Amino acid sequence: MSRLLRGTLILTAATFFSKFIGLIYIVPFNALVGTKGLALYGYAYNPYTILLSIATMGVPLAVSKFVSKYNALGDYATGRKLLKSGLFIMTLTGFAAFLVLYFIAPVLSSNILGKHGGNGNTVDDITFVIRMVSTALIFVPSMSLIRGYFQGFQSMGPTAVSQVVEQIIRILFILIASYVVIHVLNGTLTTAVGLATFAATVGAVGGLLVLLWYWNRRRPYLKKMYEQSTVDSGVSLPAIYREIVSYAVPFVAVGLAIPLYKIIDQFTIVNTLQRTGYSQPKAEDVFAMVTQTSHQLVMIPVSLATAFALTLIPIITKSYTEGDYDALNKQITQSFQITLFLTVPAAVGLSVLAYPAYGTLFTLNDIKLGGELLRWYSLSGIWFAMFTVTAAIMQGLNRQKYALFSLLVGILFKLTLNIPLIYLWKGVGSIIATNIGYTVSILINLYVIKKYGEFSFKWVLRRAILIFAFGLAMAAAVYVIKAPIESSFHGVYTKTRGIAVLAAGILSGGLVYFALSYKSGLIQIVLGQRFSFLKRKKKKAT
Repeated sequence: MSRLLRGTLILTAATFFSKFIGLIYIVPFNALVGTKGLALYGYAYNPYTILLSIATMGVPLAVSKFVSKYNALGDYATGRKLLKSGLFIMTLTGFAAFLVLYFIAPVLSSNILGKHGGNGNTVDDITFVIRMVSTALIFVPSMSLIRGYFQGFQSMGPTAVSQVVEQIIRILFILIASYVVIHVLNGTLTTAVGLATFAATVGAVGGLLVLLWYWNRRRPYLKKMYEQSTVDSGVSLPAIYREIVSYAVPFVAVGLAIPLYKIIDQFTIVNTLQRTGYSQPKAEDVFAMVTQTSHQLVMIPVSLATAFALTLIPIITKSYTEGDYDALNKQITQSFQITLFLTVPAAVGLSVLAYPAYGTLFTLNDIKLGGELLRWYSLSGIWFAMFTVTAAIMQGLNRQKYALFSLLVGILFKLTLNIPLIYLWKGVGSIIATNIGYTVSILINLYVIKKYGEFSFKWVLRRAILIFAFGLAMAAAVYVIKAPIESSFHGVYTKTRGIAVLAAGILSGGLVYFALSYKSGLIQIVLGQRFSFLKRKKKKAT
């Protein structure tokens, strides 16, 4: 196995592991702070994520692409020049982002809650937690630059290890600090959530220390490479940063999609629901269920599906560059098929099992409202995955600017429709607005892929129809198994009953989907050589 392939696999595994544990921690955290605490946590984290994306500007991937390009030319000096000046620039942008978020925290807080009062979180509470998380912006941009520099040398280990360490430290700090404040010190919920958001800073420092350790170990090697530089491209710093920005913008567009949709919900859900007669605590519960609990559950299968599909993107870039459109069509088709094959059954299954899933993983007291919102939101996973993959394919086709354009158009639809749909259908309305926005973005992306990739959707449509048909058959099987079990306890769930229904539903649904995919040959067609051992043997003619 080549060094590059091994490094890519390590980095992919580390990224998925970091995302996975970054999603599942929400279950114990919810048990500690409840939906009120989750809402408060979301109020801080959503604006932080957006400013973080702007401050880092897709730096790791952009820098790795830049450094790799000039290293291949034998020009190690240009990459070193970027590192030296970039650390200074990233420190400045990080500190500037920290100051911006710190000082606008009161303005953000007052606009989230509006003029309505109640027994929920206060403006002071929200201001406090936003300011606590803002400190992470000082450290993360510089860390991102160093990760990208290592990746430019095809050295993925430092990034992989620092990502995992950062996430583990962050989650342990969240859970331990929250538990100690609430159950040992009898502190306030605001203090507990404030420390939970501050965990982003603690994790970032941990990740940065790991990178500095790697840097110290590899300094002699990097110095030797620099001294052996045979080419001096003479690229000026302004030219370097223009090139970096051209690489980074598409990554920012994809990374900002979900945070921007969530920030729109943050400034509209609570306010709008209170105007319709909801109390502040009830409105905040809806916000927390839409943007935190339901979202985190949905993103688990989405992360898995996109991780599989995105491995094909470098190959798509190669085929497009070489003008091999036959291979390009096959690779794009494969990316879509893998995404749908893995995402559709997960989304449909979670929708059917929404009530027991929510009650079992979170709290039985919120099972009715939480289950209803999760039932709708689970289907959004298909849209999230398709947008991510289509945007990535467009990068492979060197049509990055259209990814930003499609994102902005989708956001415009979300912004326009969110409040009217919340008035009509409450929390479900915000989910429908999200799906409409993503649908518009995906349609634009598909048009670009068809036009510039000379792509035919014939086989994708055929397989998509088959996958959705199998998904519906799976849903019917789950419902048939679930209904009598629920009727036996008259729909009154306990944790044990929820686990029993989930186990029966997941097992029966999974078997039906797998059996249909196997009998039809779909699983072998979609996953190819990964599952060639499942290829059905044809009987010899007698």
